[in-house]
Amino acid sequence: MKELGHRPDILTYNSAMELFGKQAMEDEAWALVDDMKALGIMPDIETYKLLLQAVRHAPHISTWSVLRMMEDAGIEHTEGTYALLIRRYLDDSNLEMAFKLLVEMEGRGLTPTLKTAEDVITLAAQKRMPRLALELAENFEAASVRRLGMHIWVSCLLSSSECLYKEGVLHLWPKVTEELKVLPDEGCAIEVLHTAGRHGLPELAINVLRVLETIGADLREYHFAPIIESFCRTDRIKEALSILTLMNQHNIEPNSDTANPIFEAICVSTDALDAAWDALEALHSEGQTVNITAVNVVIQASVVLGDLQRAFGTYQICAELGVKPTLDTYHFLLSGCISARHRELGNRLIAEMKEGKIKPDARTYEKLIVLCLTGDTYEDAFFYLEEMKAENLYPPLSVYEAIIQRCVVEKDARYAVAVQELEEFGYTLSPTLRMVILGEGDGEHERR
Repeated sequence: MKELGHRPDILTYNSAMELFGKQAMEDEAWALVDDMKALGIMPDIETYKLLLQAVRHAPHISTWSVLRMMEDAGIEHTEGTYALLIRRYLDDSNLEMAFKLLVEMEGRGLTPTLKTAEDVITLAAQKRMPRLALELAENFEAASVRRLGMHIWVSCLLSSSECLYKEGVLHLWPKVTEELKVLPDEGCAIEVLHTAGRHGLPELAINVLRVLETIGADLREYHFAPIIESFCRTDRIKEALSILTLMNQHNIEPNSDTANPIFEAICVSTDALDAAWDALEALHSEGQTVNITAVNVVIQASVVLGDLQRAFGTYQICAELGVKPTLDTYHFLLSGCISARHRELGNRLIAEMKEGKIKPDARTYEKLIVLCLTGDTYEDAFFYLEEMKAENLYPPLSVYEAIIQRCVVEKDARYAVAVQELEEFGYTLSPTLRMVILGEGDGEHERR
């Protein structure tokens, strides 16, 4: 242009700088600034913005050089220059510096651009800092007429739920689903359910379940488990038990893990157990279907509290409640028999299992063997061990250890056979049991 007799002006240089900025051509941009100054043309705020854009991928020293040039020229930062500076730190996932610049902007009475605010909030949410993300979002909308995109609030909700941030979830769930009319996806809903369960928020949990039904989610056990937990944390055992029935209505079979929060809530005292018993009777009298898992959890808690009579009493009214005992039912009762050393009651249970055509599993045999070992005679323990192996069930280490301990105490040489089988199954004797054997066993095994 100089050869044609034209003296380039600031607009001409800024147009060229814009091209360099788009392509992040740092060296060319600096050369252009030098050329401007040589012609006595001073860069303006637009020039510096474009220069910051050109050095965005260069080392940080280049950015600070631009800032020093602006200070020397007496040019104040604008929302645009701050946006470029913050973008530089966001590209490096440096939330601390990006936040520091936001605070600096606020101190100068400047409001970040919508894109800048959304990007900083998104990074805070991704870094599992939901409280900061939420505060930034609310502060931006309070200071600006512009509104954040709906996806920003959903990101804040997801971050809050993943971090189990109760206050954030309680604020954001109604904002997203009711105010913004956004239906979160199933993954986000499940995270919110976990928060509701952890903090005892049953109303929130039920609301999430409705949303899951609205979006057509395939409801499973893990959707209902946090709801049960949320009721238990607020001592609403009757509602927790009724959720087990609700699961049945959705063709989902609860299990002992699902009901574990109920168990933990009612095994703390006999009063809590009484309340659970009353809740079962109330549900039945109200015409609601009682789930066998609800009965089992009362039996389990009764056994833990040492009330075997109540456990068997609950078991005996299964027919009255319209439920059929399951394998878990008998396992809990057998545990009670072991604690009470009540072999006869255990025999009766096994007979009733057979009448109910309930097939024993490895856990059943384990409990039977341990129960046999509690009596004065324990020959049946070996019988059930052989029957277990005949059923192609893998005896656990605990079975062999229980047999070995009893045999050693009784000076029964069959402990050596049990040790041999234990090793054939790939198990290793615990140091404690090995010391028992070395202290009580015969000389031949001690040498072995």
